[in-house]
Amino acid sequence: MTFAGVNDLLGYWIFGPRFCDTWVAFDVMCSTASILNLCAISLDRYIHIKDPLRYGRWVTRKKAILGIAIVWLLAALISFVPISLGLHRPDQPHVFHVGEEEYDTCALDLTPTYAVVSSCISFYFPCMVMIGIYCRLYCYAQKHVKSIRAVTKLPDTSLTKSFRSKSARHKSPKPQTKTKPTTPYHVSDHKAAITVGVIMGVFLICWVPFFCVNIVAAFCKTCIPDRAFQVLTWLGYSNSAFNPIIYSIFNTEFREAFKRILTKGARARGNQPSTSEVGEFRSVVVQKRNGSIVECNISPRSSADSCQVGSIAQRHRDTIVSAI
Repeated sequence: MTFAGVNDLLGYWIFGPRFCDTWVAFDVMCSTASILNLCAISLDRYIHIKDPLRYGRWVTRKKAILGIAIVWLLAALISFVPISLGLHRPDQPHVFHVGEEEYDTCALDLTPTYAVVSSCISFYFPCMVMIGIYCRLYCYAQKHVKSIRAVTKLPDTSLTKSFRSKSARHKSPKPQTKTKPTTPYHVSDHKAAITVGVIMGVFLICWVPFFCVNIVAAFCKTCIPDRAFQVLTWLGYSNSAFNPIIYSIFNTEFREAFKRILTKGARARGNQPSTSEVGEFRSVVVQKRNGSIVECNISPRSSADSCQVGSIAQRHRDTIVSAI
């Protein structure tokens, strides 16, 4: 980005023609790796929700390192190999004139074939995978929240009816007001929708304009103004600045990982509840098999012995939402 800033401000390339190809290769590689990493994160979140009990067995440290290595290897192959062979740019390079002097330019001037192939591998295929995974993930989360709501719904027994009637006698009637349901499950549905919307919305806003213009510019060299292309390029760069903020806000695992990295390995508070679990200690009424009704306070981290049914349902629901 430093070299891109100097190049855009001056209007020509001052670092030599050989380093131009190296810079373009690094530019394509880093942008591709950023997008492929987001695709890998979406796949990881889907596995976490699809089968949370086997997640620790499937996603091990070795497999995570292997996935990161594959992402960067694919990004290097799509960038350094074609660019080192000279397959990425036309035969006639652009020259910038300042008076009588000529300066070489270093722009992302791609051939139509390389622009289409690289854009598909770097963006369009991963984008379709991410959209499909997050749509299925959200639908799967909604389905489980509904099933958990049905399982944990309190049956309207005769004991609860008598308790309500007695309490109603001692209370003065209050004017009825229409209130929207604010149960934990409605909150979870809303939070899951916001999470998926923000993650995919920022990603698409930052990268879709650039990759559309990138293909158009490859076929029509004069259709896209240079300044517009530069603005859209920097918009794509900005996505890498937004990602750490977005993912750390919606997921405690990412936030704790950033803490460990930025504090040079300081011990993170691993027992903290996830973002969706903070402040969700609730009073739950549970009917036992013998007919007795007990009221207990549960949290997503509570043991199975205390209010087992509510605890399991609560933990499962919060796992779904926080994993998104």
